[in-house]
Amino acid sequence: MGLVELAADLKAKKKQGITGNSLKGKNIALIFEKPSTRTRCSFTIGCIDEGGHPEYLGQDDIQLGHKESIKDTARVLGRMFDGIEFRGFKHSSVEALAQYSGVPVWNGLTDDYHPTQILADLLTMKEQFGQLKGLKFVYAGDGRNNMANSLMIGMTKMGIDFVILAPKSLWPKEELVSLCEGYAKESGCSVTVTDDVNKVEGADVIYTDVWCSMGEEDKAAERVAILKPYQVNEEMLKKTGKDRTIVMHCLPAVKGNEITEDVFEKYADVIFDEAENRMHTIKAVMVATLGE
Repeated sequence: MGLVELAADLKAKKKQGITGNSLKGKNIALIFEKPSTRTRCSFTIGCIDEGGHPEYLGQDDIQLGHKESIKDTARVLGRMFDGIEFRGFKHSSVEALAQYSGVPVWNGLTDDYHPTQILADLLTMKEQFGQLKGLKFVYAGDGRNNMANSLMIGMTKMGIDFVILAPKSLWPKEELVSLCEGYAKESGCSVTVTDDVNKVEGADVIYTDVWCSMGEEDKAAERVAILKPYQVNEEMLKKTGKDRTIVMHCLPAVKGNEITEDVFEKYADVIFDEAENRMHTIKAVMVATLGE
């Protein structure tokens, strides 16, 4: 919760034209195996706003895991940079960077997790509802991708009732569900994994993501076929029985697949607040872990 509050403060200051110097003299390496709009822009602007220097390192710019091991690259970068962001495929890569670099390492996305997106989602929900604990959050779609995994962790830690709506073939790993059930017990909320679309009843938030993550394009037709019943549309919204339900999406969206065009546009202000909040929350992460 501290990071969300810090992000809200930094956001309010930026709206007033106030930026900081907590990263002055700091050099940040931005490693991208996967392309990005929000993550790259957020780390770049957040770093510059606080007086730091971001250096983009694309897949063809360094030898990460190719001619040089990740372990050795980490030890080189750690001697030159004050912090490292990694956005790529294997989660083991970001763990190796953290283990061997000796500097803060931030996960901009891996195949397993997307933690900075969750912070932006929590800030957006706080802005919409005024509080987080006690809300009901429903994620509809691919229940075992990095977003579903990270949302389940984030929401249960914050005391938010969490529901995954997905076909059984796309349910999350049982070990992660058990872990999050432990978080839920501590925070006073619940975890539900179901293929019953009627479980959206009472939802304060309905959230969705693309049906095919990067690198899974060959599975598009199969995914569309099995996930069509979990599309976020007006019919699903009516099942909530609430007038104040909001719809969220981490973007980019494939309208007509996971969400209809009309529902997306109806909640576009919320969705693009969520996109903007990536920058404020990522800035908060850098300030909290590296700032002076």
